Amino acid sequence: MDIAIGCDDAAIELKEIIQEHLKSLGHNPVDFGCSDCDNVDYPDVAYKVAKEVQKGRFERAILICGTGLGVAITANKVKGVRAAVCHDTYSAERARKSNNAQILTFGSRVIGPELAKSIVSVWMTSEFQGGNSARKVDKIAHYESEELGETNGQKTY
Repeated sequence: MDIAIGCDDAAIELKEIIQEHLKSLGHNPVDFGCSDCDNVDYPDVAYKVAKEVQKGRFERAILICGTGLGVAITANKVKGVRAAVCHDTYSAERARKSNNAQILTFGSRVIGPELAKSIVSVWMTSEFQGGNSARKVDKIAHYESEELGETNGQKTY
């Protein structure tokens, strides 16, 4: 599977480790930067990656910054995108199974490479479970559309 991946200047080293790990799992990481920059604003990279997910060019993506928070906040501004900050394997599993998160985020200043690889492995092998979770994810989309003024009184869940 092609996986979009991006980071800011705080996470270049961890991004490179995760790219190699994704390759070892049989995936193709597509790098959206940054690679050798002195300073890049994480919202720019996160928005670019989230738009690619929104357009359907990638089913999944990984974003890394110092904490994982800024890239998640930015990615979640893109309609239809669900990004989850995961600093443990259980959260990564539930992000996929319960929330159908397409984007995994974490912080290079919060976790180390081995834990990051474990999180990525769990996230990549977890699938959305549907059922009650589907109803809840549909409600997220409904509330998102309502905030954007797009529902016209119609229920989407």
